[in-house]
Amino acid sequence: MSLTTLDPRTALVAIDLQNGIVGMPTQPHAGADVVARTAELADAFRDRGLPVVLVRVSFAPDFADAVPGRTERQARGLAFPEGWDVVVDELSGHAGDIRVTKHNWSAFHGTDLEVQLRRRGITQIVLTGIATSIGVESTARDAYAHGYHVTLATDAMADSDPEAHRGSVERIFPRLGESGTTAEILELLAKTHA
Repeated sequence: MSLTTLDPRTALVAIDLQNGIVGMPTQPHAGADVVARTAELADAFRDRGLPVVLVRVSFAPDFADAVPGRTERQARGLAFPEGWDVVVDELSGHAGDIRVTKHNWSAFHGTDLEVQLRRRGITQIVLTGIATSIGVESTARDAYAHGYHVTLATDAMADSDPEAHRGSVERIFPRLGESGTTAEILELLAKTHA
């Protein structure tokens, strides 16, 4: 599917581009490449007065605010280094950006993201981030369920599992929105938000 349009009130939402996640090995794009492409999109959005949302995942030291359900791969008991949950420098330092801290996979669940977007009249989001099959896909699913138009910058996202990334991009995202590259989104942004 090709990209059709970007609504007049579109926001960029960057998922978990923080120190402790960007440095992990990812496929098919390195974390540094995901950050660089997201930064390029963020600059273009800011230049047009469109919101940029920086989402990070974080937990209390005792994981009291983590999802309590039993899973086969528990995160409880892990020790994260100091600063792991700080948004990377390449995206930080812009006072007008919206910052959201999540404790779940989706940036919508248990946060004020929905309120932040609705109060600004946002009808569409462009998603980037790590991991494609977890935070990005969960947020895309919730955005779709909330009635947003969803655009997915597939070269500005990555996953630790290349098959999971491919499954999201090829099977799930076409049912949730429109996908394109950073260059294609920037070109469309230039046409629709001159």
